[in-house]
Amino acid sequence: MALLQRFSGVVFVVPLLLSLCAPAQAQFETRGISAAPLFPSSVAVGDFNRDGKLDLAVASVDSLNNGQQGYSTNVQVLLGNGDGTFQKAIDYPVGTGPKSVATADLNGDGNLDLVVTSGPADNLSVLLGRGDGTFLPTVYYATPQDPILVMVGDFNHDGKPDIATLNQSDETGYCDCVAVFLGNGDGTFRPTPVLTSASLTPLAMGVGEFDSGDNLDVALGEQFGAASQVEILLGNGDGTFTRADVYPVCCNISSVAVGDFNGDHRSDLATAENEGVGIGVLLGNGDGSFQPVVEYPTNFPYWVTSANLNQNGRQDLVVANLDFPSGVSVFPGNGDGTFKAARYYADGSEDRFVTVGDFNGDHKLDIVVPDSGDSNVIVMLNTSVVTFSPTTPLSFGKQKHGTTSKPLMVKLTDSGTSDLKITSMRVSGEFGMKSNCGSSVPAGKSCTLSVTFSPQSQGAKSGIVTINDSASSKPMVIELSGTGT
Repeated sequence: MALLQRFSGVVFVVPLLLSLCAPAQAQFETRGISAAPLFPSSVAVGDFNRDGKLDLAVASVDSLNNGQQGYSTNVQVLLGNGDGTFQKAIDYPVGTGPKSVATADLNGDGNLDLVVTSGPADNLSVLLGRGDGTFLPTVYYATPQDPILVMVGDFNHDGKPDIATLNQSDETGYCDCVAVFLGNGDGTFRPTPVLTSASLTPLAMGVGEFDSGDNLDVALGEQFGAASQVEILLGNGDGTFTRADVYPVCCNISSVAVGDFNGDHRSDLATAENEGVGIGVLLGNGDGSFQPVVEYPTNFPYWVTSANLNQNGRQDLVVANLDFPSGVSVFPGNGDGTFKAARYYADGSEDRFVTVGDFNGDHKLDIVVPDSGDSNVIVMLNTSVVTFSPTTPLSFGKQKHGTTSKPLMVKLTDSGTSDLKITSMRVSGEFGMKSNCGSSVPAGKSCTLSVTFSPQSQGAKSGIVTINDSASSKPMVIELSGTGT
């Protein structure tokens, strides 16, 4: 696990790939890990049984049947316990290879429903909720080729939810396009969608209001060869769109998030550039146009979403990092359209999606991420009361065995409103530690940990500082690494 992630079990040392940064105001701990079918790729969050506790719907492309890997044909529903953990998943049949899931009240009965896209089946599944956590039999709609993403919104301005899918051409046909299924208001949809073609191969889609009109607009992340861009489609209010400007970005956009990052009540964009330098931010001008992209570095971002994690009225960015290393990165927002450097949390392998919700009822947004590599769904609770600097693992580099390094310092800050009680601090491995934290850190105050490296032999060494405190039932860890020479 990474520096400052709370954990149970084994701790893995993460290479020092991320830059040091100022402490963020939100602190997250891994609390719930739920099994999922192979390769979970999307999660929808909602209260499906109306008990006041958030539940999850998970789309997973692959599955195991009698030990053989193949396409999944189910979406999984996990009812929440209200503490960050979930009950055993319940399967509901959908099309082959479900990849994207969304939730909304499609028929106006007050119950949340599910919409799922299935790429290999070229179809859309609609499951109407009963309000008790169960769903009516699936209704299927044929889509253009390979629907990779689904979103719900009112695209023809009639007060009824519509469904938009993002589609890619494949061996079954050609349609690099957005398909809008207009809703009838009763949970059914017109079978023939309204199509709008993309200029290049579409990889990602974000929905919002980008100009002064009241119609929903679309931002497409597109790629062809070395060309990578965001294309703006302005809504006409009838399910069709008019092409607007194109903005060059880098590279291989896998997600587009829409939010107001600078508080001017205009929609801005954030792009996850999976083969680029990180996250691209394009501030909106309010007339359907956007300012040039500004880049924020993070490793292999696959999904980005925006949320106010710190309860300070500013939008932050939450990123699923696919690899090198995999995990979640949080960019705290400054409120002016810029962001602080990311704080990283390791949680598994091959993270391809991330979203947020209050999973333990403490009125703070938590993080949920499907861990595709380990076939889990991980919930990271927002404790928000302890921050550290630096936020990356401590790397001592090379040190002659039999000697002791100069100390590296870690600053711990209680950013809560009450004293932080510390019950124990200990260090493992060939490392030493001193601290002036004592048994309590007053609210708003800081203390310091001083860590040294004393290798007894040659070779790579690792260790951790473990801190048990009143912020959570699980310890905080600071990872340590060095090499004896």
